Amino acid sequence: MNPALFNINDTICALSTPAGMGAIGVIRLSGPDAITICRKFFEPKNVKINFEKSPSHTVHFGRFNDGDVLIDEVLVTIFRNPHSYTGQDVVEISCHGSVYIQQKIMELLLISDARLAEPGEFTLRAFLNGKFDLSQAEAVADLIASNSEASHRLAINQMRGGFSLKIGELRARLVDFASLIELELDFSEEDVEFADRSELFRLLETIKTEIENLKSSFSLGNVMKHGIPVAIAGKPNVGKSTLLNALLNEEKAIVSEIPGTTRDAIEDTINIHGVNFRFIDTAGLRHTEDTIENMGIGRTFEKMNQAAVVLYVFDITSTSEKEIDAAIADIRMQLEDPDKEIIPVANKTDMLLSSPHSFKKLVELDTLFVSAKRNENINLITERLLKSAHSGETGDQTIVYSLRHFEALTRAAQSIASIEKGFADGIPSDLIAIDIRQALHHLGSITGEVTTDELLGNIFGKFCIGK
Repeated sequence: MNPALFNINDTICALSTPAGMGAIGVIRLSGPDAITICRKFFEPKNVKINFEKSPSHTVHFGRFNDGDVLIDEVLVTIFRNPHSYTGQDVVEISCHGSVYIQQKIMELLLISDARLAEPGEFTLRAFLNGKFDLSQAEAVADLIASNSEASHRLAINQMRGGFSLKIGELRARLVDFASLIELELDFSEEDVEFADRSELFRLLETIKTEIENLKSSFSLGNVMKHGIPVAIAGKPNVGKSTLLNALLNEEKAIVSEIPGTTRDAIEDTINIHGVNFRFIDTAGLRHTEDTIENMGIGRTFEKMNQAAVVLYVFDITSTSEKEIDAAIADIRMQLEDPDKEIIPVANKTDMLLSSPHSFKKLVELDTLFVSAKRNENINLITERLLKSAHSGETGDQTIVYSLRHFEALTRAAQSIASIEKGFADGIPSDLIAIDIRQALHHLGSITGEVTTDELLGNIFGKFCIGK
């Protein structure tokens, strides 16, 4: 990680709006000399204002000059420490969105003792100055990257500190636990037990349960953040590609009457009422001697295992009740999760001349009847998928969606298991105390109470410049 990132006495600057031409551009400075550097070039229209002594959260209109040359008329907003995003003096210059104007203002700031901010450096300074903890800082990047209502809600909840509070409660309980064990170590020669072992076991069980609950929420959080994967499976020529095109409302997949046209998975994402769904059109399931098609079928089962929901599509005009049961049973045998939701989709209803003999059985299976070719009843699929998505939501429960947090919780759970085993095996308290410290370390790494330069570099290096 760049050592300059930890020199918070530098004044940094960056363009905080997207690069290129637009209506306006916002340039941000942060650091002890932010106001002084800006004043070198900024001339307030109100000559009675002492710009350098202006109070926090005030906006000033004026000219931004390079000597006697007017660069632009701008708005300058002042945020004084500690009441700013970074906890330092911050100045934001709102100028017209000309590429030349933005570059010229940046050039003048950089030759006046400001330096260009590294990716995520403004948010890093906010973290280092105690404006929020590490998990909240990560949520800032997730909020910027959110592309659905679900991912936005996850990021907002984490940024507001709900997850941090839960981790803080777990650490507080572990600290209480550790203090009793450490007290015993101070009197180890007297063979005194200050901690009631049955009470310690109950406390450990509570902590372990809460960690497991957080870990188990990761699968839901992951799909809420990245989109819910939905595999479209079935035999060749049942209309899977046509259905994908109908769901996406575009010609994404090639449609052909030739069996086996789709030999690899085709994916695309669509937002439905605030939830991202990633639809995956897969190769048709059948026995074939074609090596390439068999590879595609192998990938079909891989995609079904990765999916949260499987749409099993069949041709209602030519598929018997027995074939449907056998196909669904075969799919379940191939799935790692036998309880995964499989939604039967009876396609080609436009070609039905009369009700199929298996109609009663199909209704019992909650089958959806559609015509992908005519785009009929496609809304039934989206409504069912939305229902499935919302059924997994847990209200106000804290949801883990970061892989880093999940891994830290997993390591903390392993340390808790070692503590329990240590007690069961009669291991001395000083060795058990090591596992307790490890558990505290892993939980602390989530909120930033335990950090390394490498960890901070990995997290903040993924931010955009200017944030």
